[in-house]
Amino acid sequence: MPYSSDSIVIIPTYNERENMEKIIRAVFGLEKCFHILVIDDGSPDGTADIVKRLMADEFADRLFLVERSGKLGLGTAYIAGFRWALERDYQYIFEMDADFSHDPNDLPRLYSACADEGYDVAIGSRYISGVNVVNWPIGRVLMSYFASKYVRFITGFHVHDTTAGFKCYRRRVLETIELDKIRFKGYGFQIEMKYTAYKIGFKIKEVPVVFVNRREGTSKMSGGIFGEAFFGVMRLRWDGWTRKYPPMPD
Repeated sequence: MPYSSDSIVIIPTYNERENMEKIIRAVFGLEKCFHILVIDDGSPDGTADIVKRLMADEFADRLFLVERSGKLGLGTAYIAGFRWALERDYQYIFEMDADFSHDPNDLPRLYSACADEGYDVAIGSRYISGVNVVNWPIGRVLMSYFASKYVRFITGFHVHDTTAGFKCYRRRVLETIELDKIRFKGYGFQIEMKYTAYKIGFKIKEVPVVFVNRREGTSKMSGGIFGEAFFGVMRLRWDGWTRKYPPMPD
């Protein structure tokens, strides 16, 4: 019996063999049926092989894989996933990490914000109700928290967790945003997508979540990622003054 779903969870991966099977089973263990699309950037540790085995043995009708030739960046991975999802009939398209820093049990809450409450974008927010981060070094907590404060100050964009990577988009948001004009690849990508949705006029809700630092595998965070976000925000603010954004869909 095929498992149909209106929702696809996009998970970009690079060297996530310790987490891959566990995260897939956690999502598929939820009461609501979600599909999963893994975008693997040529992981040398065999991450894609784990996905292929699960596709062949158990989840052929709801687990999908796109393999890319190398580390091409988080933003390009998500855009490839967005395009893949838009070619199919998914109405709700999610971003989620493979390492359990995003709790799969929060997926239905993000879904409900869009499907039941009528929001266009739901953000799994670490900072909407204090600082809900577990097991991060204090320096990284402060860097992330004040990065979001900085974005709000520069852009006037009233979202508390501007760098969050746990999100649900209604289909029409990704159909409207000009994906080929999204410039940033790292955490700047997360800011740019939210800011663009905001400038077009989409309704955004922050849903409080607890972010837990990865227990297995290696973090992909780097200073360059934060540097892109820091300087990219200034360019986004300039775009906010000068760029013509697409109109809201009917």
